[in-house]
Amino acid sequence: MAADKKGIAYVTAEAGYFEKRVLKKYAGVWSLWALGVGAVISGQYSGWNLGLLSGGWGGMLIATIIIAIMYLGLTFSIAEMSPALPHTGAAYSFARTTMGQWGGFVTGLFENVEYVLTPAVVVFFIGSYLTGIFGTPTEFQPVWWILGYVVFVGLNIVGVEMSFKVTVIVTLLALAVLVVFFVSALPHFDFARWALNIGPGGALLKDGNGPFLPMGIAGALAAMPFAVWSFLAIEQLPLAAEESADPQRDMPKGIILGMLTLILTAFLILFLNPALPGVGSYALGSSGEPLLDGFRAIYGSGLAKVLAFVAIIGLVASFHTIIFAQGRQIYSLSRAGYFPPFL
Repeated sequence: MAADKKGIAYVTAEAGYFEKRVLKKYAGVWSLWALGVGAVISGQYSGWNLGLLSGGWGGMLIATIIIAIMYLGLTFSIAEMSPALPHTGAAYSFARTTMGQWGGFVTGLFENVEYVLTPAVVVFFIGSYLTGIFGTPTEFQPVWWILGYVVFVGLNIVGVEMSFKVTVIVTLLALAVLVVFFVSALPHFDFARWALNIGPGGALLKDGNGPFLPMGIAGALAAMPFAVWSFLAIEQLPLAAEESADPQRDMPKGIILGMLTLILTAFLILFLNPALPGVGSYALGSSGEPLLDGFRAIYGSGLAKVLAFVAIIGLVASFHTIIFAQGRQIYSLSRAGYFPPFL
């Protein structure tokens, strides 16, 4: 072991160390597309809607446009970097190449925190939905969390082929649920009456037809953190670059196709969900289950448990794909020696 002037210690690895730890190539364009869309899709089921109370519908629209442009810039950047550096470390690899070992370590550590905490948040909501569906007591919640990790970590342990197949299936199901919602909502939406039912200062307008920007441009800026939910986590896609069959060709296509899919669904959700009778921007702005509220407005609450099963699909899609990202991030940092090698 030797240390350089920056205090970084190096260990000489045995011959063939990295060759034994190269990941299998499997993913094509559509597997990568599904991974990117699946990681984000739960944010379009819930989370984005909280920005409605911050900026009204118009403020949320402006915020979503700004964030979409910013994320397009990000995806164009990683579409170039990931084929050039097709390693499973993604942002860690980019940072280490440009900022050295310490830059790589700090970036990798922060990314790892994201991928440990995010699935924990998602599995909490999955447990809440399952508690309502099966009527289990609140104390039973940790069992749902453990089962979620056992199933989806298990799928990743089985192998990359199984992991990507499940990713494609759950992502397609989550998108199918959104398509059903969009088609079902079209005959019912009344935009001016319900989507514009927030007045100046955030007051409820019972008859709707409120101002486009009830909180002014400041409201649009306040809504931006919630608009991020519609696109957050697509940046994890380069974590699969090492497993891409042809990263120079497939990674850019997968990333851009995923981003275009998310832009389309994000704006459709924003236009249709708040405009449904009995829902509206005001009530939706504090809802923990906006898509489920929309389905109830269309089909009634008699189908609540069935609709909850439908709504959980998006959470499952994101949980599975972020578990994948968590595994790849830990693997990459441990392979490089930042984390204990046994990981």
